[in-house]
Amino acid sequence: MVALKPLYYSVFGVLLMWVLSVSQPALAVEGLRNDAPQRYEVVPGDTLWDISARYLRSPWQWPSLWQANPQVRNPHLIYPGDVLVLGTCQGQPCLSVERGQGVVKLSPQMRTVPKREAITPIPMEVVRAFLREHRVVEPGESPQELAYVVGGDNQRLISGAGDTLYVRGNVPARTRLGIYRPGEPYVSANGALLGDELINIGEARYLGSEGDIARIEVLSAYQEVRNNDILLPLEDRELSDAFVPRAPLNNVSGQIVAVPGGVRFIGRLQVVALDLGTQDGLQPGHVLRVDQQGELVTDPRTQELLRLPNTEAGLVMVFRPYNHMSYALVMQASKVLAVGDSVRAPTR
Repeated sequence: MVALKPLYYSVFGVLLMWVLSVSQPALAVEGLRNDAPQRYEVVPGDTLWDISARYLRSPWQWPSLWQANPQVRNPHLIYPGDVLVLGTCQGQPCLSVERGQGVVKLSPQMRTVPKREAITPIPMEVVRAFLREHRVVEPGESPQELAYVVGGDNQRLISGAGDTLYVRGNVPARTRLGIYRPGEPYVSANGALLGDELINIGEARYLGSEGDIARIEVLSAYQEVRNNDILLPLEDRELSDAFVPRAPLNNVSGQIVAVPGGVRFIGRLQVVALDLGTQDGLQPGHVLRVDQQGELVTDPRTQELLRLPNTEAGLVMVFRPYNHMSYALVMQASKVLAVGDSVRAPTR
Protein backbone atom coordinates (compact mmCIF):
# COMPACT_ATOMS: atom_id res chain seq x y z
CA MET A 1 0.00 0.00 0.00
CA VAL A 2 1.47 3.33 -1.05
CA ALA A 3 1.67 5.93 1.75
CA LEU A 4 0.08 9.28 1.09
CA LYS A 5 2.56 12.08 0.62
CA PRO A 6 1.96 14.94 3.12
CA LEU A 7 1.22 18.36 1.72
CA TYR A 8 4.20 19.96 3.38
CA TYR A 9 4.00 21.04 7.02
CA SER A 10 2.70 19.93 10.38
CA VAL A 11 -0.33 22.13 10.71
CA PHE A 12 0.08 21.89 14.45
CA GLY A 13 3.48 23.52 14.54
CA VAL A 14 2.19 26.31 12.33
CA LEU A 15 -0.92 26.80 14.39
CA LEU A 16 0.92 26.79 17.72
CA MET A 17 3.29 29.51 16.54
CA TRP A 18 0.25 31.42 15.37
CA VAL A 19 -1.56 31.04 18.69
CA LEU A 20 1.54 32.17 20.60
CA SER A 21 1.97 35.20 18.34
CA VAL A 22 -1.51 36.64 18.78
CA SER A 23 -3.97 36.41 21.66
CA GLN A 24 -7.61 36.60 20.70
CA PRO A 25 -10.94 35.39 22.11
CA ALA A 26 -12.68 32.24 20.95
CA LEU A 27 -14.28 32.62 17.55
CA ALA A 28 -17.93 33.61 17.60
CA VAL A 29 -20.25 31.73 15.27
CA GLU A 30 -20.74 34.87 13.20
CA GLY A 31 -17.00 34.78 12.37
CA LEU A 32 -17.65 31.82 10.10
CA ARG A 33 -18.47 32.33 6.45
CA ASN A 34 -22.09 31.67 5.58
CA ASP A 35 -20.91 29.20 2.96
CA ALA A 36 -18.28 27.48 5.17
CA PRO A 37 -18.23 23.82 4.13
CA GLN A 38 -19.21 21.17 6.67
CA ARG A 39 -16.65 18.90 5.03
CA TYR A 40 -13.63 19.81 2.91
CA GLU A 41 -11.16 17.45 1.27
CA VAL A 42 -7.57 18.73 1.27
CA VAL A 43 -5.97 18.77 -2.18
CA PRO A 44 -2.35 19.22 -3.35
CA GLY A 45 -1.45 22.87 -3.67
CA ASP A 46 -3.64 24.02 -0.78
CA THR A 47 -2.16 26.71 1.46
CA LEU A 48 -3.05 27.68 4.99
CA TRP A 49 -4.57 30.91 3.66
CA ASP A 50 -6.72 29.04 1.10
CA ILE A 51 -8.16 26.69 3.70
CA SER A 52 -8.68 29.48 6.24
CA ALA A 53 -10.54 31.59 3.69
CA ARG A 54 -12.97 28.73 3.03
CA TYR A 55 -14.15 28.86 6.62
CA LEU A 56 -13.59 32.38 7.92
CA ARG A 57 -14.35 35.92 6.86
CA SER A 58 -10.98 36.87 8.39
CA PRO A 59 -8.45 34.14 7.52
CA TRP A 60 -5.92 35.27 10.16
CA GLN A 61 -8.40 34.21 12.87
CA TRP A 62 -7.83 30.56 11.96
CA PRO A 63 -6.42 29.52 15.43
CA SER A 64 -9.84 30.12 17.00
CA LEU A 65 -11.20 27.10 15.15
CA TRP A 66 -8.63 24.91 16.91
CA GLN A 67 -8.45 26.38 20.42
CA ALA A 68 -11.60 24.58 21.59
CA ASN A 69 -10.17 21.15 20.77
CA PRO A 70 -8.57 19.01 23.51
CA GLN A 71 -4.82 18.32 23.36
CA VAL A 72 -3.82 15.05 21.69
CA ARG A 73 -0.61 13.18 22.33
CA ASN A 74 0.41 12.48 18.74
CA PRO A 75 -0.52 15.28 16.31
CA HIS A 76 -1.12 14.28 12.72
CA LEU A 77 -0.09 15.83 9.45
CA ILE A 78 -2.63 16.95 6.88
CA TYR A 79 -2.43 14.81 3.75
CA PRO A 80 -4.06 15.07 0.34
CA GLY A 81 -7.34 13.27 0.71
CA ASP A 82 -7.86 14.19 4.38
CA VAL A 83 -11.32 15.59 5.09
CA LEU A 84 -11.77 18.55 7.45
CA VAL A 85 -15.06 18.36 9.34
CA LEU A 86 -16.67 21.45 10.89
CA GLY A 87 -18.33 20.78 14.23
CA THR A 88 -18.71 22.12 17.76
CA CYS A 89 -16.28 21.84 20.69
CA GLN A 90 -17.23 23.22 24.10
CA GLY A 91 -19.93 25.31 22.49
CA GLN A 92 -17.59 26.87 19.89
CA PRO A 93 -17.04 26.03 16.20
CA CYS A 94 -14.03 23.76 15.68
CA LEU A 95 -12.49 21.48 13.09
CA SER A 96 -11.54 17.82 13.15
CA VAL A 97 -10.01 15.64 10.46
CA GLU A 98 -11.20 12.32 9.08
CA ARG A 99 -8.44 9.95 8.10
CA GLY A 100 -9.26 6.40 7.17
CA GLN A 101 -11.96 5.01 9.47
CA GLY A 102 -11.39 7.28 12.47
CA VAL A 103 -11.91 10.88 13.45
CA VAL A 104 -9.01 12.68 15.13
CA LYS A 105 -9.47 15.97 16.98
CA LEU A 106 -6.79 18.46 15.91
CA SER A 107 -5.00 20.75 18.33
CA PRO A 108 -1.97 23.02 17.92
CA GLN A 109 1.22 21.39 19.18
CA MET A 110 4.86 21.92 18.29
CA ARG A 111 6.29 19.27 16.02
CA THR A 112 9.45 19.27 13.94
CA VAL A 113 9.04 17.78 10.46
CA PRO A 114 11.12 18.00 7.30
CA LYS A 115 10.70 21.30 5.52
CA ARG A 116 9.61 19.54 2.34
CA GLU A 117 6.45 18.36 4.17
CA ALA A 118 5.19 21.82 5.08
CA ILE A 119 1.82 23.20 4.11
CA THR A 120 2.85 26.66 3.01
CA PRO A 121 0.95 29.68 4.38
CA ILE A 122 0.83 31.42 0.97
CA PRO A 123 2.08 30.61 -2.58
CA MET A 124 5.76 30.75 -1.64
CA GLU A 125 7.00 30.35 -5.22
CA VAL A 126 5.55 33.78 -6.03
CA VAL A 127 7.48 35.63 -3.33
CA ARG A 128 10.67 33.62 -3.81
CA ALA A 129 10.71 34.51 -7.50
CA PHE A 130 10.20 38.16 -6.60
CA LEU A 131 13.00 38.17 -4.01
CA ARG A 132 15.43 36.69 -6.55
CA GLU A 133 14.93 39.83 -8.63
CA HIS A 134 14.47 42.66 -6.11
CA ARG A 135 16.12 44.09 -3.02
CA VAL A 136 16.15 47.44 -1.23
CA VAL A 137 19.00 49.72 -0.18
CA GLU A 138 18.05 51.33 3.11
CA PRO A 139 18.12 55.13 3.54
CA GLY A 140 21.57 56.28 4.60
CA GLU A 141 23.30 53.88 2.19
CA SER A 142 23.14 55.62 -1.16
CA PRO A 143 23.49 53.51 -4.32
CA GLN A 144 26.02 56.13 -5.45
CA GLU A 145 28.36 54.95 -2.68
CA LEU A 146 28.30 51.28 -3.69
CA ALA A 147 30.78 49.45 -5.92
CA TYR A 148 29.95 49.84 -9.63
CA VAL A 149 31.04 48.59 -13.04
CA VAL A 150 33.46 50.92 -14.85
CA GLY A 151 34.30 48.80 -17.89
CA GLY A 152 34.87 45.43 -19.49
CA ASP A 153 37.60 43.65 -21.42
CA ASN A 154 38.29 45.05 -24.89
CA GLN A 155 36.48 48.27 -23.98
CA ARG A 156 33.10 46.55 -23.89
CA LEU A 157 30.19 48.67 -22.73
CA ILE A 158 27.86 45.68 -22.50
CA SER A 159 28.88 42.28 -21.09
CA GLY A 160 27.38 38.87 -20.33
CA ALA A 161 28.09 35.51 -18.72
CA GLY A 162 31.77 34.51 -18.87
CA ASP A 163 33.03 38.07 -19.39
CA THR A 164 35.47 39.85 -17.10
CA LEU A 165 34.47 43.24 -15.72
CA TYR A 166 36.24 45.99 -13.80
CA VAL A 167 34.53 47.39 -10.73
CA ARG A 168 35.40 50.42 -8.65
CA GLY A 169 34.71 50.42 -4.94
CA ASN A 170 34.71 47.94 -2.07
CA VAL A 171 34.19 44.44 -3.46
CA PRO A 172 34.47 41.66 -0.84
CA ALA A 173 36.43 38.56 -1.81
CA ARG A 174 35.29 34.96 -1.26
CA THR A 175 31.59 35.65 -1.59
CA ARG A 176 29.03 35.42 -4.34
CA LEU A 177 28.20 38.81 -5.76
CA GLY A 178 24.96 40.11 -7.17
CA ILE A 179 24.88 42.51 -10.09
CA TYR A 180 22.13 45.07 -9.69
CA ARG A 181 20.62 47.94 -11.65
CA PRO A 182 19.07 50.85 -9.74
CA GLY A 183 15.31 50.98 -9.98
CA GLU A 184 12.94 53.61 -8.65
CA PRO A 185 13.35 55.18 -5.21
CA TYR A 186 10.53 54.40 -2.80
CA VAL A 187 9.15 57.64 -1.37
CA SER A 188 6.43 58.22 1.23
CA ALA A 189 3.48 60.55 0.75
CA ASN A 190 5.37 63.33 2.54
CA GLY A 191 8.44 62.92 0.33
CA ALA A 192 10.66 60.98 2.76
CA LEU A 193 12.96 58.38 1.20
CA LEU A 194 11.99 54.86 2.29
CA GLY A 195 14.63 52.99 0.29
CA ASP A 196 16.06 52.49 -3.19
CA GLU A 197 14.97 49.55 -5.32
CA LEU A 198 17.68 47.40 -6.90
CA ILE A 199 16.88 44.93 -9.68
CA ASN A 200 19.06 41.83 -9.92
CA ILE A 201 20.45 41.22 -13.40
CA GLY A 202 23.12 38.62 -12.70
CA GLU A 203 25.75 37.03 -10.45
CA ALA A 204 29.52 37.28 -10.39
CA ARG A 205 32.65 36.25 -8.49
CA TYR A 206 35.71 38.19 -7.36
CA LEU A 207 38.96 37.52 -9.24
CA GLY A 208 41.38 40.05 -7.80
CA SER A 209 42.03 43.77 -7.36
CA GLU A 210 44.60 46.53 -7.71
CA GLY A 211 43.97 49.65 -5.68
CA ASP A 212 40.26 50.43 -5.72
CA ILE A 213 39.69 48.58 -9.01
CA ALA A 214 38.55 44.95 -8.77
CA ARG A 215 38.21 42.30 -11.47
CA ILE A 216 35.13 40.11 -11.47
CA GLU A 217 33.83 37.30 -13.66
CA VAL A 218 30.17 37.30 -14.67
CA LEU A 219 28.76 33.88 -13.81
CA SER A 220 25.22 34.44 -15.04
CA ALA A 221 23.27 37.32 -16.51
CA TYR A 222 19.51 37.73 -16.99
CA GLN A 223 20.12 41.00 -18.87
CA GLU A 224 23.19 42.59 -20.41
CA VAL A 225 25.58 44.03 -17.81
CA ARG A 226 26.34 47.73 -18.33
CA ASN A 227 28.70 50.32 -16.96
CA ASN A 228 27.43 51.82 -13.69
CA ASP A 229 25.62 48.63 -12.63
CA ILE A 230 26.09 47.94 -8.92
CA LEU A 231 27.89 45.05 -7.17
CA LEU A 232 26.78 43.79 -3.75
CA PRO A 233 27.13 40.53 -1.82
CA LEU A 234 24.08 38.42 -2.59
CA GLU A 235 21.29 38.93 -0.08
CA ASP A 236 20.02 35.92 1.83
CA ARG A 237 17.08 34.94 -0.34
CA GLU A 238 15.75 32.17 1.86
CA LEU A 239 12.25 32.93 3.06
CA SER A 240 10.92 30.90 5.95
CA ASP A 241 7.54 29.35 5.27
CA ALA A 242 6.96 29.01 9.02
CA PHE A 243 5.34 32.44 9.25
CA VAL A 244 1.57 32.53 9.33
CA PRO A 245 -1.14 35.08 8.49
CA ARG A 246 -2.03 37.25 11.50
CA ALA A 247 -3.06 40.80 12.34
CA PRO A 248 -0.41 43.24 13.66
CA LEU A 249 -0.51 43.84 17.40
CA ASN A 250 -0.50 47.63 16.95
CA ASN A 251 -2.81 49.87 14.94
CA VAL A 252 -0.52 50.65 12.02
CA SER A 253 -1.66 52.67 9.02
CA GLY A 254 0.09 53.69 5.83
CA GLN A 255 -0.12 53.50 2.03
CA ILE A 256 0.76 51.47 -1.02
CA VAL A 257 3.61 53.56 -2.42
CA ALA A 258 4.66 51.54 -5.48
CA VAL A 259 4.19 48.40 -7.53
CA PRO A 260 7.55 46.88 -8.56
CA GLY A 261 7.59 46.46 -12.31
CA GLY A 262 5.60 49.60 -13.00
CA VAL A 263 2.17 47.97 -13.07
CA ARG A 264 -0.54 50.58 -12.63
CA PHE A 265 -3.46 48.48 -11.47
CA ILE A 266 -3.05 45.79 -8.84
CA GLY A 267 -4.77 42.43 -8.39
CA ARG A 268 -4.45 39.24 -6.39
CA LEU A 269 -0.97 37.72 -5.92
CA GLN A 270 0.82 40.86 -7.08
CA VAL A 271 3.58 42.40 -4.96
CA VAL A 272 3.23 45.93 -3.60
CA ALA A 273 5.56 48.23 -1.65
CA LEU A 274 4.23 49.78 1.58
CA ASP A 275 5.49 52.80 3.52
CA LEU A 276 5.55 50.74 6.74
CA GLY A 277 8.41 48.62 8.05
CA THR A 278 9.95 46.99 11.09
CA GLN A 279 10.17 50.37 12.84
CA ASP A 280 6.35 50.38 12.68
CA GLY A 281 6.17 46.88 14.15
CA LEU A 282 5.59 44.94 10.94
CA GLN A 283 6.79 41.34 10.70
CA PRO A 284 6.50 38.64 8.04
CA GLY A 285 2.95 37.29 8.07
CA HIS A 286 1.23 40.47 9.19
CA VAL A 287 -2.02 41.05 7.31
CA LEU A 288 -3.20 44.57 6.48
CA ARG A 289 -6.52 45.76 5.16
CA VAL A 290 -6.50 47.93 2.01
CA ASP A 291 -8.95 50.83 1.89
CA GLN A 292 -9.82 53.01 -1.09
CA GLN A 293 -10.72 56.64 -0.63
CA GLY A 294 -14.41 57.44 -0.92
CA GLU A 295 -15.62 59.50 -3.85
CA LEU A 296 -16.34 63.23 -3.77
CA VAL A 297 -20.03 63.95 -4.18
CA THR A 298 -22.15 67.08 -4.09
CA ASP A 299 -24.76 67.38 -1.39
CA PRO A 300 -28.05 67.81 -3.31
CA ARG A 301 -29.39 70.27 -0.72
CA THR A 302 -26.39 72.32 0.40
CA GLN A 303 -24.31 71.90 -2.79
CA GLU A 304 -21.20 71.36 -0.65
CA LEU A 305 -18.61 68.75 -1.60
CA LEU A 306 -18.65 65.67 0.60
CA ARG A 307 -16.10 62.87 0.81
CA LEU A 308 -17.79 59.48 1.13
CA PRO A 309 -16.31 57.01 3.66
CA ASN A 310 -13.40 54.81 2.65
CA THR A 311 -14.30 51.30 1.47
CA GLU A 312 -12.46 48.06 2.08
CA ALA A 313 -10.87 46.83 -1.15
CA GLY A 314 -8.58 43.94 -0.21
CA LEU A 315 -5.98 42.34 2.05
CA VAL A 316 -2.20 42.21 1.76
CA MET A 317 0.32 40.10 3.68
CA VAL A 318 3.82 41.34 4.50
CA PHE A 319 6.57 38.89 3.49
CA ARG A 320 9.74 41.05 3.45
CA PRO A 321 9.89 44.02 5.81
CA TYR A 322 12.76 46.53 5.80
CA ASN A 323 13.26 49.32 8.34
CA HIS A 324 11.09 51.94 6.65
CA MET A 325 9.11 49.95 4.06
CA SER A 326 7.90 46.46 3.26
CA TYR A 327 7.06 44.20 0.36
CA ALA A 328 3.62 42.59 0.66
CA LEU A 329 1.57 40.14 -1.39
CA VAL A 330 -2.03 40.92 -2.32
CA MET A 331 -4.08 38.04 -0.90
CA GLN A 332 -7.59 39.36 -1.65
CA ALA A 333 -8.83 42.15 -3.91
CA SER A 334 -12.54 42.89 -4.20
CA LYS A 335 -11.65 45.94 -6.31
CA VAL A 336 -8.70 46.91 -8.50
CA LEU A 337 -6.07 48.30 -6.12
CA ALA A 338 -3.78 51.22 -6.94
CA VAL A 339 -0.80 53.16 -5.65
CA GLY A 340 -2.02 55.58 -3.00
CA ASP A 341 -4.59 53.22 -1.47
CA SER A 342 -4.32 53.22 2.30
CA VAL A 343 -3.47 50.19 4.43
CA ARG A 344 -4.16 49.60 8.10
CA ALA A 345 -4.45 46.87 10.70
CA PRO A 346 -7.64 44.90 10.07
CA THR A 347 -10.54 45.02 12.50
CA ARG A 348 -10.24 42.18 14.98
